[in-house]
Amino acid sequence: MAKQFPALPGFYYYFFLYLEPLSTFGPAFTCLFYPGTAWFYHELVPSAVPPPTTIVGMEDRTVAAVWQLANAYMLLGLLQSIGWRAVRDTLSDKPAVQERIIGASMAALAFADVTHVIVSLIAAPADIRFDFANWNAMSHGNITAVIVLCLVRLAWFAGIGRTRYYFGQEQPKDGKKKKKS
Repeated sequence: MAKQFPALPGFYYYFFLYLEPLSTFGPAFTCLFYPGTAWFYHELVPSAVPPPTTIVGMEDRTVAAVWQLANAYMLLGLLQSIGWRAVRDTLSDKPAVQERIIGASMAALAFADVTHVIVSLIAAPADIRFDFANWNAMSHGNITAVIVLCLVRLAWFAGIGRTRYYFGQEQPKDGKKKKKS
């Protein structure tokens, strides 16, 4: 049974604490273990050329950059799965504070989503940039899946399917809570 998490109720709880971290651990695993670094690097930009099977022949800088990308994927997943659970557990009686912390993270992630999609589109070969049928799985992961993630974040900010405790609520000008009379 899921613990109560007012800032991430229902669908959002499972989406952001399980599905999204898995979507970041997956690319890290495929890069570092199987099918491996060479395959991952090759798949970043769709190509008709078959992928290499080993890193033999890849420049050391390229291997380091791809491994660092895998590390960044793992970091994102860990921050969300561990960090957000810490917010849930330590601030369980403060939904507005939960929402403010989660919202700050969501804003940063939404910005990263937009820039990730933009650079992925810019890097795609011009002849297939908007030819979705010719994208590979990596292109759909970097563009299609990231757009879905961003849309769910925007739905969270809009308060769709949840109660808002901080975002969308009038905040006192002096920063202090109003006392009940």
